[in-house]
Amino acid sequence: MKENGRKQGAVAPCAACKLLRRRCAPDCVFAPYFSADEPHKFANVHRVFGASNVNKMLQELPMHQRGDAVSSMVYEANARVRDPVYGCVGAISSLQQQIDSLQTQLALAQAEVVHLRMRHFSTDVPKHQGTSSPENSSPSSKMLSSQAKSLFSMDMVVDQPNMGESLWSC
Repeated sequence: MKENGRKQGAVAPCAACKLLRRRCAPDCVFAPYFSADEPHKFANVHRVFGASNVNKMLQELPMHQRGDAVSSMVYEANARVRDPVYGCVGAISSLQQQIDSLQTQLALAQAEVVHLRMRHFSTDVPKHQGTSSPENSSPSSKMLSSQAKSLFSMDMVVDQPNMGESLWSC
């Protein structure tokens, strides 16, 4: 039977105690969150934050908040291992740039839809009310159309090669 990541009766050290090469006490603060079968999880957290600091942070938190705190520390540690300078901020910045680019593409697509609807509407109007020849279209709509065509033909380029991987895992 398992309890808190350990076998009952046998004292199997948690990943933290195993990495720190110490005996895992029954009341070990790390054991519920860093099981022995995921040593990389604690290794990255220890490398970035230090075992002593993690221990202090966990002991200062109420029990019901510790799991979320460990998840946050693991996420930040994995991000710091991948990008030592920016960490999570680098990932957030990259995603924000993608959002900005996609919003621009969406705005251009919506403008093109409006332009096409207006052109379609103007062709339905009888000849004596107006014409819809390409010569009569505005220069801005011609520019918008050419920008949309060139923008939509490009593939999305992601700066970071590991962007598709999860930061929760190593």
